[in-house]
Amino acid sequence: MKSEFDFIIVGGGTAGCVLAARLSADGKYRVCLLEAGGEGRDLLIRMPAGVVAMMPGKPVKINNWAFDTVPQAGLAGRKGYQPRGKALGGSSAINAMLYVRGNRADYDEWAELGCDGWSYAEVLPYFKKSENNQRGASTLRGDSGPLQVAEQQSPRPISQAFVDACAETGIAANADYNGAQQEGAFLYQVTQFHQGERNGQRCSAAAAYLHPVMERSNLTVLTRAHARRILFDGKRAVGIEYQQDGKVHQVRASREVVLSGGAFNSPQLLLLSGVGPRTELERHAIAPVHLLEGVGQNLQDHLDCVMSFRSKDTDLFGIGLGALVTQVGAYRQWRRDGSGLMTTPFAEGGAFFKSSPEVARPDLQLHFCISIVDDHARKLHLGYGFSCHVCVVRPASRGTVSLNSSDPLAPPRIDPQFLSDERDLQLLLAGTRTMRKVLQAPALARYRDKELYTEHVHTEAELEQYVRTHSDTIYHPVGTCKMGTDALAVVDPQLRVHGLHHLRVVDASIMPRLIGGNTNAPTFMIAEKAADMILQAALSASATTVQSSATSASPVS
Repeated sequence: MKSEFDFIIVGGGTAGCVLAARLSADGKYRVCLLEAGGEGRDLLIRMPAGVVAMMPGKPVKINNWAFDTVPQAGLAGRKGYQPRGKALGGSSAINAMLYVRGNRADYDEWAELGCDGWSYAEVLPYFKKSENNQRGASTLRGDSGPLQVAEQQSPRPISQAFVDACAETGIAANADYNGAQQEGAFLYQVTQFHQGERNGQRCSAAAAYLHPVMERSNLTVLTRAHARRILFDGKRAVGIEYQQDGKVHQVRASREVVLSGGAFNSPQLLLLSGVGPRTELERHAIAPVHLLEGVGQNLQDHLDCVMSFRSKDTDLFGIGLGALVTQVGAYRQWRRDGSGLMTTPFAEGGAFFKSSPEVARPDLQLHFCISIVDDHARKLHLGYGFSCHVCVVRPASRGTVSLNSSDPLAPPRIDPQFLSDERDLQLLLAGTRTMRKVLQAPALARYRDKELYTEHVHTEAELEQYVRTHSDTIYHPVGTCKMGTDALAVVDPQLRVHGLHHLRVVDASIMPRLIGGNTNAPTFMIAEKAADMILQAALSASATTVQSSATSASPVS
């Protein structure tokens, strides 16, 4: 195998797939992509409902790192669960496929924090560039990008009833939550093929960007290759050491190394390589290459509280003999024409709403699911039911990612510090009260049976106890290699690591603040924008080299 490349990308998740495709597109540059998981082509990934087998991380881990957090004081001392995709496509291979850009003001806030070039007007072209939206092109949407963005193929009637229940509770319907106004209730758009032979299949980042170009002669994709450390020559990143099939190898980059491991693995690899806070490096006897205090700091995530009801309606995703018969038929329908129950994202309905009229933008979000969701589907319940999730979209709590060990194969130490800021608790309580009103609204009456855990939760103290014992992530960790110019910034607005050369981070870890919504669509945008910046830098460097060569070759007068 070749060991010399122009660009090395570490991590074949959402950002890594975009970068590999874009940087190798013109054939000019040799690109190597390292991914610790497999190729991301299996049935459980392609069939949207297959997520129910991958998400729990047990009895076996399927395409999933299945990380745990340290015990969380704010969650009654429980450990949290952090599923992350481990395959080409990353978490876009195991998520609910929801296409959510966030609030436009979120990006303007990034720019105000010193992230020049990241305002909403400046990032919108990259959202559009990435997508082929079933609704067609407009001033806000694209229709020629690799990422297929679709209306749901076969939403269940209960999901529309949820939207109606929101309206009965004061949250009006909104047909386009990614449009001019975010606030309101809706059915989510999804990252799913919406035409052709792959109609109804998941459109992961790998399926959209990478799988179609895997045969490019200038692109090398190494799967089951676990990065161990970044190789440095002084302050310049020159390659990656990785492990594959029990053997240790090295690859070299003549231009840049790009980390795209996500909010947990990118800071972990920096720390393993001697880049980070002095105290953390010393604790694990890692020789410092560059002291950078912000590595692994600023972890933000959407903490989520779930309420569930049993239901006598069988047009849902259930567990039992009758449900199994239904699902076999649904599988055949999906294989036949890409429609039916197997296309579900589970979280079919949603809403953004404000905790009070004084709030400038929605600060709470709902995900309505057509099944009972208990502990990330790790606790199963016979029969049928539905669930709703509520999360605080801009949490004030901040956590950390650090090392459990200097062993590169060990999982990172994840401490979100959920509810460490009292404001998050009060907002989540307010959101949970509103969610409960929605679930008890008349529009859902025909679907409701018994509440799963909350039938006897009435007082504020009981509600707080329920929130602390039944809340966990809804899978949106960001911020651990934050972009900016302050003392805790890890990368600059060009996503170059401060104080080092030829090293960038491109993934959700660079978000200075968590956006008000799901984080997969913004990660596509980040990678599209980064690809342009990297290619422009390479072009400028080449031009400088040519100019320098021409000058040195000129005769002396």
